[in-house]
Amino acid sequence: MPDPLTPEQRHRCMSHIRSRNTKPELKVRRWLWQHGYRYRLNVSGVPGKPDIVMRRFRTAIFVNGCFWHGHEGCPKYRLPQTNVDFWQAKVSRNRERDQRNYQILSQNGWQVIVVWECQLTPRNIEQTMAQVEWNLNHNLLDIIRRQRRRKPKPYIAFDAPLPIAAEDETEYPKPAKQ
Repeated sequence: MPDPLTPEQRHRCMSHIRSRNTKPELKVRRWLWQHGYRYRLNVSGVPGKPDIVMRRFRTAIFVNGCFWHGHEGCPKYRLPQTNVDFWQAKVSRNRERDQRNYQILSQNGWQVIVVWECQLTPRNIEQTMAQVEWNLNHNLLDIIRRQRRRKPKPYIAFDAPLPIAAEDETEYPKPAKQ
């Protein structure tokens, strides 16, 4: 079926599609907030500028649209019938960029969680977000374990008198018995 819109109209429609605050992203953010997780949005200092950044958990969450990021095996990912070469190249570039960003984040000690648009249907959202929550908690436990291994317990010898910081030692008179 040919496109009912002219190329100029199609261009204008496609250029108005947002990359931030999408419905799938809002669903994930709403769920996280209601369950007590706090986060930052689109942090430019983190490679790939993830949709949700949770520094405490060293986790970057990407909420990907199935069409734009080429979710294999998903019914929402179908290439348009017109301008096929352009769309194949675009989706391919998006996938390569995503993989490059995920790899950089992983090498820098960040956990990467990818949530696909098709996983956020009313039937699947609780299961998907429970898996995200499990990953967050698992990552936090790993961070805590690594910190405990790095910090040696301080050893203080109690045999020697501890130094006094401000004054010399002073003997105070003992109170008289009454």
